[in-house]
Amino acid sequence: MSGTASPADDESGSPGLTPPPASEASASGLLGAALGGAARRAGLDPAEGKTTGHVVWAAMGGWRGVLESVLPGLVFLIAWTATYDADTRSGNLLLSLALSVGLAAAFTLVRLVQRQPATAAIGGLVAAAAAAGLSLWTGRGEDSFIPGFVTNSIYGTAFLVSALVGWPLIGLAVGFLMGEGTAWRSDKRKRRVFFWLSIAWASLFAARLLVQLPLYFSGDVTALGTFKLVMGLPLFAPLVAVTWLAVRALYPAHRK
Repeated sequence: MSGTASPADDESGSPGLTPPPASEASASGLLGAALGGAARRAGLDPAEGKTTGHVVWAAMGGWRGVLESVLPGLVFLIAWTATYDADTRSGNLLLSLALSVGLAAAFTLVRLVQRQPATAAIGGLVAAAAAAGLSLWTGRGEDSFIPGFVTNSIYGTAFLVSALVGWPLIGLAVGFLMGEGTAWRSDKRKRRVFFWLSIAWASLFAARLLVQLPLYFSGDVTALGTFKLVMGLPLFAPLVAVTWLAVRALYPAHRK
């Protein structure tokens, strides 16, 4: 073993390496609890022994979650394309945004009326309204995608930095869910798997930015909206499945 530990090697619990300070462990525990709690609410608890298909479907929110995630953007894209004027190189921005935000509001209202969990729907509505407000303020349809760029940048950076400093977010969440806290850091195999899973998630967010930002700067709203849909759930779902299978392989005793 070399004198310098890499992000994919074990540190805590290994000979010659001191455990993290109590303050660091406490912070990681709180973060792990927050991440693990969110994963459990989304149906991503490895200890429950669910099938991969069930877990991926739950992560997407079922049919309602898929519709809430896809339809507002799809409606915006269809309205923009249908009203596109080649001379002005623009679609009807107000109509496209109104239909998109209105649909998101309708989804949220239905959840509230049926007294179902509406946190995600409300969050989506707020994000859609903020994006619409920004776009109307600037008068540019492509500016409605800026909040998405910011979100992908934050998530991608968080996953990447956490992996590089040896505290991958995937490991913190799984450690909480499996009731072992940060004990996984003393297991070289788990550390390596959690490191690469976090890198994979960081790569997903980075890929979205690499593909979509050039389209934003070129002002191609139609292509931008299309690639946002294509790089949304179709890429999210397989990565959830890979993450789930990798975590289940690390904890075979919890399979049912």
